[in-house]
Amino acid sequence: MKTLLASTCLAVGLLAAAGAASAAECGDVTIASMNWQSAEVMSNVDKIILSEGYGCNAEITTGDTVPTITSMVEKGEPDIAPEGWIDLLPDVVKRGLDEGKIVEAAKSLPDGGNQGWWIPKYVADQHPDLKTIGDVLKHPDLFPGPEDKSKGAIYNGPQGWGGTVVTTQLYKAFDAEKAGFTLVDTGSAAGLDGSIAKAYERKEPWVGYYWAPTSLLGKYEMVKLDAGVPEDAAEWKRCNTVADCPDPKPNSWPVDRVFTLVAKPFADKAGPDVMGYLGKRAWSNDTVNKLMAWMTDNQATGEDGAKYFLKNNEDLWTKWVSPEAAEKIKSSL
Repeated sequence: MKTLLASTCLAVGLLAAAGAASAAECGDVTIASMNWQSAEVMSNVDKIILSEGYGCNAEITTGDTVPTITSMVEKGEPDIAPEGWIDLLPDVVKRGLDEGKIVEAAKSLPDGGNQGWWIPKYVADQHPDLKTIGDVLKHPDLFPGPEDKSKGAIYNGPQGWGGTVVTTQLYKAFDAEKAGFTLVDTGSAAGLDGSIAKAYERKEPWVGYYWAPTSLLGKYEMVKLDAGVPEDAAEWKRCNTVADCPDPKPNSWPVDRVFTLVAKPFADKAGPDVMGYLGKRAWSNDTVNKLMAWMTDNQATGEDGAKYFLKNNEDLWTKWVSPEAAEKIKSSL
C-alpha cells in the first residue's frame, strides 16, 4: 500500500513538474489585438488557449498593422500578431523574415482577406448572368441610384480608405460612367453599412465596395463579383491604388494574405506545443463572419466572442491543440 501510495505521489509530482516546466517554457507572451473585430476576437482566442491550455502568462496589447509588425521586426515585441495583413507592408515583412526577426505561423485566414465589388445573393440568384463587373455594368437599370433613378449606382467607401481609392480607380478603368453609373460616396463606414442593410431589408438591388471577413457579411449574404480580367500586380501597384493616376486599367482585386506572425525570440523559447498550436490555428471567413455577426448583435467584447466561439466550435478548435490542452480549455470554460 505504501509502495502504491508512493508511486501515485511520484506520478502526480511528475505531472505537476511537467506542467510547471511547460508554463515556464512558454512564460510571458504578449498578443497584439488590432483595432478591428476579427483580429480582436482572434487575439482573445489565443489568450484563452495559450493561458488555459499551455500555461502561458498571456497578455493582450493594443496594436495596428503597421506599428505592430514594424515593432516586431525592429524590437522583437509584441510576441504574436494573430491577424497580420502582410500585403499592407510587404517590404517590412520580407525584411523581417529574411533577417530572421519574425516567423510566419498559420495562415490565419486561409480564404484571405477579400475586397472587391459585391451584390446581394438574392440579386445573384435572380440574375445568374451577373457574374462579373462587366456583366453588372450592362444593366444600370437594375441598380438605380438614390438620387437619380435613371442612372445606376455603385456605392463606395468613405474617404481615406484604400478600398475607396481602388474603387474610384476601377470605376474609371471600367468606364462605369459611360455605362450609365454614378459613384456614390457613402461618407462613412456606417453609411456604407447602412446602404447595404437598407437594400437587404427591402430586397432591393445594390452593388458596391465591401470586404470580408466582416460582421455585416455574416448577417447579409453577399456575392463578390469577378473582375473578368486577369490580375496584374504591376498595374495594380502603378495605378489602381494611386488616387491621382490618370489612366487606370481594368484589374482584378488581389486576395490579401493574412498570416499569424511570431517574433523570433518568442518562437525560439515557446516550445513545440505552443508553436504547433500557432501553426494550426486558422478559420474560414464564413466562420468569422458569423461569429462577428453574433458579437455585433449581442454587443459582445472580444473576450465574450472568444468564449462563445470556444463553447460552440469544439469540432474546429480541438484540432488545433493537443488532447491534454483541449481538456484544460474545456474545463476553464
